[in-house]
Amino acid sequence: MSTPRVQLLIEDQHVVMDNGILQVTLSNPGGLVTGIQYNGIDNLLEVLDVETNRGYWDLVWSQAGSTGTTGTFDVFEGTTFRVIVENEEQVEVSFTRTWDPSLEGKFVSLNLDNRFIMLRNSSGFYSYAIFEHLADWPPFNLPQTRIVFQLRKDKFHYMVVADNRQRFMPLPDDRLPERGEPLDFPEAVLLVDPVEPEFKGEVDDKYQYSCENKDLHVHGWICFDPPTGFWQITPSSEFRSGGPLKQNLTSHVGPYTLAMFLSAHYAGEDLVLKLNPGEPWKKVFGPVFMYLNSVVDKDNALSLWDDAKEQYLKEVHCWPYSFPASEDFPCSDQRGKISGRLQVLDRYISHECIAANDAYVGLAPPGDVGSWQRECKGYQFWTKTDGDGSFCIGDIRTGDYNLYAWIPGFIGDYRNDTVITVTAGCEIDVGDLVYEPPRDGPTVWEIGIPDRSAAEFYIPDPNPKYINKLFINHPDRFRQYGLWERYADLYPDGDLVYRVGLSDYKKDWFFAQVNRKKDDGTLEGTTWQIKFKLDDVDQSGAFKLRLALATANVAELLVRINDPKIDPPHFSTGEIGHDNTIARHGVHGLYRLYNVDVPGTTLVEGENTVFLTQTPRTSPLQGIMYDYIRLEGPPPPDSKETL
Repeated sequence: MSTPRVQLLIEDQHVVMDNGILQVTLSNPGGLVTGIQYNGIDNLLEVLDVETNRGYWDLVWSQAGSTGTTGTFDVFEGTTFRVIVENEEQVEVSFTRTWDPSLEGKFVSLNLDNRFIMLRNSSGFYSYAIFEHLADWPPFNLPQTRIVFQLRKDKFHYMVVADNRQRFMPLPDDRLPERGEPLDFPEAVLLVDPVEPEFKGEVDDKYQYSCENKDLHVHGWICFDPPTGFWQITPSSEFRSGGPLKQNLTSHVGPYTLAMFLSAHYAGEDLVLKLNPGEPWKKVFGPVFMYLNSVVDKDNALSLWDDAKEQYLKEVHCWPYSFPASEDFPCSDQRGKISGRLQVLDRYISHECIAANDAYVGLAPPGDVGSWQRECKGYQFWTKTDGDGSFCIGDIRTGDYNLYAWIPGFIGDYRNDTVITVTAGCEIDVGDLVYEPPRDGPTVWEIGIPDRSAAEFYIPDPNPKYINKLFINHPDRFRQYGLWERYADLYPDGDLVYRVGLSDYKKDWFFAQVNRKKDDGTLEGTTWQIKFKLDDVDQSGAFKLRLALATANVAELLVRINDPKIDPPHFSTGEIGHDNTIARHGVHGLYRLYNVDVPGTTLVEGENTVFLTQTPRTSPLQGIMYDYIRLEGPPPPDSKETL
């Protein structure tokens, strides 16, 4: 049975792509998505809003040398429209905005090529963009770029981000001042008089629906009348910044659906793309797929989520796509492949190498150890190892890379020092690689699990006044609003004291070391204590305290041993972090590892205490989260001989 061919209708103000399944209307020459007709609905996008606010690419930019993560917001519209491909099987159209010196200060110094693709017999459409900056153009900062779709609020009420994160959502009207009460930051609103009474007393915050890149595959909305799904599918994270653990926004009240490519969320300025004077840059963001589906039976509407997940797998199977016409997007035979095996050698666990199973292994642009989590200019390619530590990464863009890895259960980061050059069609076998995690001596005690997250620590129940019902009895209970204030409720007069051998980090180690809010509203820094006993101390030996932090936000961690007032302290991180993880309901941002020398002379036989002080106290949202803490004893005298 033949299916309708793809048709392109060009009008003065609009361009229409139609394949008989759906019809997508774009502004001409701007390239804004003004309408999507599907399943008998004349427009899935918000018809009550102006055309420029329905579907668009945007970016945030600032002048070179500026600091922070904000800047000029720009919904970029094309000034030139071109037809790239037009035949019965495919239409690809391009909307470009070209930079020239007369635009300096008005627009970011980028050539922007925004493209849309529709295929025959495809229930959706694709979009990608090519950003290009020439060496002699002014440098700039780029904190964010993304695709935004605002769906009809009278149609799309049910949102799905994951199997266990889906629900009927409040209306955007519920966030307006007459219906909602802003909380400690503008994204969080307490719904005091919502249109639907069922949402009264709930907190709505888009960051409660954030997702790590490694899990951010498909999300969207379901309309029940007629049963229709609108989904944003991202089959590859190669063009996203920050690596597999970087968290990004997904869908939220609006109803909005986003495709985030570059953002500073959960990282701060470290993930603002900063071009230097004389530095050329080009990057392709996407393609991503906007998928539409439907069923006849309203009672079966939730099955649209299962179908969307199946469609995601089909898109992954087709990646890298063969149909984008730009030479800047290489197809599979223009890419390379790498394989190998990763092992771990920790002599205090095993004298032999052990398989690095379930490790994250990736290629990212050359840089320092762990630099991949701050990398935002190039491309990254990641996978997980199998049971014996073997890995294979295919369809890698040509270029120079370092190979990086991190392994749950072990602290620190691996980087292979050899720069790997990937060429078209290459198959590189790097053989057996060995990661030796930081280790000086045997474990005296440890707190937590080295997995770059604070999720295993004590997550308190939320204040009953600030509930999101979705996260009650949910694995991600940390996504509730206001958990930082629960610390003062649990520790109103004194700070946390953890006793090694008696305390349980799942119950007794609060997930975030934050400031205490006193009854008069002022804040004070906090000092946590780790108490432990030593039967014997080698005063001439060197102990090591490993502090792996899951996140930090305008914090300074001071470490003192057995003397809470010694000045200067034995160790200070200095001011660190702008991750803002505490406010955004996460349990990790950027990973940081500190290795503190502890001379044996600072310890005593009997009880010892490590004092951990978080000093800045200008905001309730300042603080740190620990990933893992370990005290190592001096290496045994015969350690070299026993290896």
